[in-house]
Amino acid sequence: MALTRMGWIRHGSTAWNKEGRAQGQSDIPLDEEGVQQAERLAERLSGEKWDVIYSSDLMRARATAEAVARRLQLGEVKLDERLREANGGQTEGTTEAERIQKWGDNWRELELDRETRESLLERATAVLDEIAERHPGQNVLVVSHGALIGRAMETWIPEAYTGESLVNTSITTICKNDEDQAGWACELFNCSRHLD
Repeated sequence: MALTRMGWIRHGSTAWNKEGRAQGQSDIPLDEEGVQQAERLAERLSGEKWDVIYSSDLMRARATAEAVARRLQLGEVKLDERLREANGGQTEGTTEAERIQKWGDNWRELELDRETRESLLERATAVLDEIAERHPGQNVLVVSHGALIGRAMETWIPEAYTGESLVNTSITTICKNDEDQAGWACELFNCSRHLD
């Protein structure tokens, strides 16, 4: 029985993460700490067997994926823009305080050109299903973003999703037996022991 395993990784840290700014699809690079986190993640994963790596095309995810691919000798990172973070619309680049000042305490109830939860979930499910179908019985890494991974977890394995924020470069591992109709099981959630 072939076991397919997917490792979902949140990108390393950025200056905007530290400032509490909504990043969305703004193309923000890793900061120095983010580069180090990616290297530590790559070191950790080098002791495991992974076959292929996919990534969001945004540079914070791509740079994280490239560090891992180099260390694990996985060849070229397969980029897919559907793995991008939820589009934050007018909120991108702003802090919580700035959003409250601009739109009031109930800014979350406003549309502000933000991508809907349904739209994010639709593209996340489509791309992750495709990746899984392409690599049955393989171990596949996917570097993406907090909201996308969170929505996917919430939908695919709701019993394992705690709602906690994903740590930068944390890995969440899910697996399923290809002949088994039971679906995905979570092996590891939001694990960042390589940063300890």
